[in-house]
Formats: sequence, structure tokens, C-alpha cells
Amino acid sequence: MKTRAAVCTGLNEPWKVEEVDIADPGPHEVRVQMAYAGMCHSDEHLRTGDMSAPKEVLEVFGVDSMFPMIGGHEGAGVVVEVGPDVESLAVGDHVAASFIPACGRCHWCASGRQYLCDLGMMILAGPMMSDMQWRYSLDGQHVNRMTQLGTFSEFVLANEASLVKVSPHVSLKAAALISCGISTGFGSAVDRANVRPGETVVVIGCGGVGSGAIQGARLAGARQIIAVDPLPFKVESAKKIGATHGAASILEANLILPELTEGRMADVVILTPGVLTGDLVAPAMALASKDGRVVATAIAPFDQDEVKLNLFNFSMFNQALLGTVFGSASPRVQIPNLLRLYEAGLLQIDDLITREYTLDEVQTGYDDLAEGSNIRGVVKFDL
Repeated sequence: MKTRAAVCTGLNEPWKVEEVDIADPGPHEVRVQMAYAGMCHSDEHLRTGDMSAPKEVLEVFGVDSMFPMIGGHEGAGVVVEVGPDVESLAVGDHVAASFIPACGRCHWCASGRQYLCDLGMMILAGPMMSDMQWRYSLDGQHVNRMTQLGTFSEFVLANEASLVKVSPHVSLKAAALISCGISTGFGSAVDRANVRPGETVVVIGCGGVGSGAIQGARLAGARQIIAVDPLPFKVESAKKIGATHGAASILEANLILPELTEGRMADVVILTPGVLTGDLVAPAMALASKDGRVVATAIAPFDQDEVKLNLFNFSMFNQALLGTVFGSASPRVQIPNLLRLYEAGLLQIDDLITREYTLDEVQTGYDDLAEGSNIRGVVKFDL
């Protein structure tokens, strides 16, 4: 079949809607008609080259480029067709996309850490995970899909390992945003940083992921949450969902923390800027208290291998610098859990959506994000 999809055809090329060919579902694959797709900053990292598979990895899959690539890794929709041997889904099921697949059998899945599933090694580029065959093509050329999903498409063909069944009664719009950004931020606070009641938390960057971190810290019982962002409207939005204080910069946060904490500084600092660079780590560590935890959540450029850090203070203050993927929580647990919190009115999603876009407006949405006018945009499909 053919489907309309937002495709990037080369480094720094714009997102452009193309008519893409999709083959029938193979083993363990399902076709999903999309309802909503979240516009996460990670897709821009792909377009700008910050996030790219090394050449030697691409060669294993028989390609020499990440492009052409269908964007989108957040999303939700309805299963319309299933292939052979599908075990967990049926036609009519409502599903949320999961950029981290979960096979259920590897060491990491079996030990309860689905966010580290070995299938994750295949998500940047390549053919279908089930049988290493290509199903997408554009003018006879193989097409990659962002994290084996490519949710900027009217129809998505994905392995069942990359889809999470959700209740047919929940909002698919909320499920789309929870499928990545909100879950990642929330888990950064609750699961990775292990925020405890009464602690002080700083969140640096108040977009979609940062908004998830702020709400996770609030629900975990943080006494004070300082939202740091240079854009005043994002700080004000952060205060509506749980932040108690705001700052325009890390320096400003550093100046107000001593008074708020009797000089102890923050128990937890979560880094969720648009682009994470090595020079942000030392200032973040300077915000942290003795025994403080700093969580690096945002995506850094693929070749970022230098980090500034005062090792003496790091050691003598007994601090921790932690990485995280999907907030260090299992997608099949976290997505339904956060949807239940949303339905109970404890997790704010709708107010974070600055604007809905059509598929043809994907590039406009990312232009708005770059200009700082969006907290989170979503693509709405005609389902």
C-alpha cells in the first residue's frame, strides 16, 4: 500500500511529505493507522546529524546513509492489520508507540529492564527487526524509519515489540505524548533520580521532557522544584504543573538555591535541554548538594565525548552523575501507569500541547520549536 509520510531526504534537509510504499506485514508485525504523533526534539537531532549510526553499522544493513528517513517516534493509533505469528495484538487494539522495543526474552527484559532491550541496537537505521527485510521504499529506494517506527506517517508498519497496548477508552492524544517525552522526563525524576519526599529538585529545560520531569518530581513529593529555562513562557507553564520557583539560567538558579535550601543546594538536578553538551555538566553539578544526583536525560550529539567536571568535588561531595534512556522505566509498565495518572487528573498533558499540526506542517512545527514558541506540538491525523 501507499501512505503519506514526512520524510527527510538528507542532512539538514527539511521534512517534506512524500508518498511512500509499504509492503504487507511480515512476521510479528502490525499495521497501525495513526491518530496522533508527538513532535519530539529527538527527530531534529536526526535531521541535523547529532544522532546518527556510525558508517560501519550502516554498512551491516546494506546502506550508506540514514536517509531517506521517515520521522517520528512518539505516537498512538489503532491496529488495522496483523501479520503472521503476532501474539500480543489484534485488529482494533489501541496502541502507543515505544521507541525502545521490548522483546521480553533478552537478559535486560528478563531482569525487568525493558528500556535496555537488546533490540535497541537496531533502532537508528535498517530493515525490519523481525526478518531483516525492508518493507518501506520511496522511488525504489529503501527508507529508514525513526527508531523503527516513523510515526509521521498516516500508516505505520512496526514490530509488535515496539508497540504497547492501551485501553480503548484513553485519549490517544495523551498516549502519543506519554509514549516518549513525558515518560522519559517522569522516569528521570521518579525512577532514575529516585526523588524522595521533601527534596529539592532542579529541572534544566522546560520543554516536553522537562515537563514530565517536573511532574514526576511533584508526584514523588519534592518540596521545591526550580524550573530553569531562558523562555519566560516555559517557566510560567512549568509553574502551572508543579514548579515552585523559576530561573532564566543555571547561574540564576545557583544564586537562589542557597537561600531556598539553607545552603545545602539541590538534592537532584535533571538535565533536559534541547541539546545536551559537555559544558553543561559542571554547572549542573555545581547546583547539586553533597550526595546530590545529576541525571543527564537529553540527547547529546553522537560524537560528544568531552565533559567538563571537577573530579575533586565530584568525589569528595559523594555526588552521582547518571544517564538514562526512557527514564529508566519499562515502557509496558510506564505508559499505562502514566495514562492512569492522566485519567485521574494527576498528570497534566493537554495543557502542554501548544499547537496541533497537520502532516504537511511538520517542518512548520519544528521551525516553531526552534524559535521557542512551542512546549510540545502534535501531528493530528484523520483517523
